Amino acid sequence: MDAPTSDVSGHLARMGRALKHRNFRLFFAGQTISLIGTWLTQVAASWLVYGLTNSALLLGVASFASQAPTFFLSPVAGVWVDRMDRHRVLLTTQSLAMLQSGLLAYFALRGTLDVGHIIALNTFQGIINAIDIPARQSFVVELIDDRADLANAVALNSSMVNAARLIGPTIAALLIGLAGEGVCFTIDAASYIAVLASLLSLRITPRVRPQKSGRIWAELREGVGYVAGFPPIRAVLLLLTTVSLAGGPYMVLMPVIARETLHGGAGTLGVLSASGGLGALTGALYLASRRSVLGLGRVIPLATTGFGVGLILVSQSRSLALTIPLMVVVGGAMMVQLAASNTIVQTLVDEDKRGRVMSLYSMAVFGVVPFGSLLAGSLADRVGASTTLLVGGVLCCIAALVFRRALPGLRDHIRPIYQRLGIIPELAAGVSEATHLSEPPGG
Repeated sequence: MDAPTSDVSGHLARMGRALKHRNFRLFFAGQTISLIGTWLTQVAASWLVYGLTNSALLLGVASFASQAPTFFLSPVAGVWVDRMDRHRVLLTTQSLAMLQSGLLAYFALRGTLDVGHIIALNTFQGIINAIDIPARQSFVVELIDDRADLANAVALNSSMVNAARLIGPTIAALLIGLAGEGVCFTIDAASYIAVLASLLSLRITPRVRPQKSGRIWAELREGVGYVAGFPPIRAVLLLLTTVSLAGGPYMVLMPVIARETLHGGAGTLGVLSASGGLGALTGALYLASRRSVLGLGRVIPLATTGFGVGLILVSQSRSLALTIPLMVVVGGAMMVQLAASNTIVQTLVDEDKRGRVMSLYSMAVFGVVPFGSLLAGSLADRVGASTTLLVGGVLCCIAALVFRRALPGLRDHIRPIYQRLGIIPELAAGVSEATHLSEPPGG
């Protein structure tokens, strides 16, 4: 019995190895609490919009308002993130996010919250996120003392997001029925206290930042040119953009699926959201258990295909009992694709361009979704939510096939970098420790 027990203990220790770093542990705890609150707001706001309007199009508009600023502002925000103290940036953005949730709660509890308020406050949150997301993605590397644990930190970060996604919608479904949407918004506002406390408790060694030259557009062009000229990162971001446009808006249509297709209510929406969160959490834990970034190139198209097939099957399901496990597949496949892509990009990118590249990653993952949401909402009003999901799933499968066919050529560009970083041990002989430490952090 000792050997199996030892294997299990070693496996669990490997899954959580990034938590040995004090700063990451604090950040992880604070963000987990705050993100549960964020999901309360997302579910409550979408249910309220659909309840007030019965319009899939306005659901798309509300989602567009919350995410479009990421598309337009993230590239410039990435330049700022590379120049500024990311710790201070996060303190500012998280404080503003708490204000946004507080305003939602104020109007909801007074009984004066309408669709106009939600769209305006979603736009405000979108502006905050345009800066917060690339700053948060880039900040993770500063929380890890041993860069070998970066891939695990990225996976645990995804686990945190999806644990919140599992818990938050379940609580929201109960609270909406018992106490109303205003209570959800209030709890979200209070949850930011945890993340602000964790940020203030961090012990951060200031990183060396480039001198401010005033040439924002020149630095932005440099970042875009770097991505455009480096096939692996370019291919990953193009795939993310396609999937975010075609399949990402599926959550926007879940209130329609819950009410019109499955003939349920807020509880049905909560179960569907939680099922997707369970799948995503499982996928993130799978990535956290991996020893190395090696093999993630094959994982990405497989996960993308699984996501597309899952959407196709959900679109054809008319049974809640069947849709629940399908949503687990959809959530798991999407998370594996996103987190694996994040890990590869974080591994390959040069440190001095990390903020700009992660801002383009944010734009590909989050910034494109609002356009997909508008398109999905408009299409769903014309042909129905089920047909819209079907089209999105087919497009994701096609994108996965294109990426899979390009993979052999991408490996030729990645292999020398993995060799320099010591990720491929058998090829790393002769690489000095000093050289290894001077390279971008591995993932």
